Amino acid sequence: MKGTCLCGAVSITAPDTTRMNACHCGMCRRWGGGPLLTVHCESGVHIEGTDRIIVYRSSEWAERAFCATCGSHLYYRLIPTGEYALCAGLFQDGTPFRLEEQIFIDRKPEGYTFANQTENLTEAEVFARYAPG
Repeated sequence: MKGTCLCGAVSITAPDTTRMNACHCGMCRRWGGGPLLTVHCESGVHIEGTDRIIVYRSSEWAERAFCATCGSHLYYRLIPTGEYALCAGLFQDGTPFRLEEQIFIDRKPEGYTFANQTENLTEAEVFARYAPG
């Protein structure tokens, strides 16, 4: 898959996937104004234009990145494993993403709901599965 930020200063190449996830945690909603829709790539991510990226360490185990020129959100990355959750909107070439998982489902506001059936993880289940230690 190939994707770019809004201005094209940053481009990302990642392994093909159709699995899309939604995060409803407060940080993701504050960062983007709604749920963060991502595609997960454990490895094989290549980023060009790294000099245009600003990285913000949002917790002890993760960082978020955005384009310094246009502000496009690029990724959420787990520091211990190097796993990337790339923003799904970067890939607009007809990639057939399918929403398969929602995390922090117990933090989702009442104002929206996705129609399709997904795996749903609560905050406690997310920390049990992904948090280091």
